[in-house]
Amino acid sequence: MTAALAFETWWQQQGEWVEEPNHRRGGESGVQRLYQDNGRVLYAKRQVGHFYRSLRYPFGRPTVLRERDALLALPRLGVKAANLFYCDVQRDAAGRWRGLLVTEELKGFQQLDHWYAEGGRERFGVAVNEQLLAQVADMLARFHRAGWQHGSLYQKHLFVRVEQVGERVEVETALLDLEKSRRRISKLQAARHDMLQLQRHSSWRAGDWERLVYLYQQAFGSAIKGLRL
Repeated sequence: MTAALAFETWWQQQGEWVEEPNHRRGGESGVQRLYQDNGRVLYAKRQVGHFYRSLRYPFGRPTVLRERDALLALPRLGVKAANLFYCDVQRDAAGRWRGLLVTEELKGFQQLDHWYAEGGRERFGVAVNEQLLAQVADMLARFHRAGWQHGSLYQKHLFVRVEQVGERVEVETALLDLEKSRRRISKLQAARHDMLQLQRHSSWRAGDWERLVYLYQQAFGSAIKGLRL
């Protein structure tokens, strides 16, 4: 099967919208949930005329390729994200870029803000909340130490799986929605941008946020000590 035919085959698959197409800067982007015959659940990000510009790509590059680059890099950093299933770009009859990025469902995971809103902290207790904060801190420190900047780091883009397994509780975290992610020359600039953004758009209690910052600084290392968060 040629790349063009494979793209059209994927493009024609339709599912329910989990993020309705939004229109900005002459392009559109949305996410659909796709159910496969084998029971697998996939998420397809569809974009038309949606691209970004940078010093490296002054004439523009389809946005899904930037997210693909991040998804391929994260496992090497020890940061969990959705498994990349398919990604490609093709031009339509009008010459506009169409981008398609398909990822597998993160089974058992939910948005971190939903976990708190549904009473996860109260249900599992202080010790599990501490474990969760430590894992979020370590995940973000790994990401930033490698010079990556998320660019849209809201609490809804942090995902967590908290499950009771016998007498112990398993906690796992993941990072999603990476279409604005990019490498920065300065890892401190990447850290400052993301952490200040997360602080503005998070619903953590003051004590939890202070604990997260402390754990993050410990995980990042001495280079972060002079950075005010």
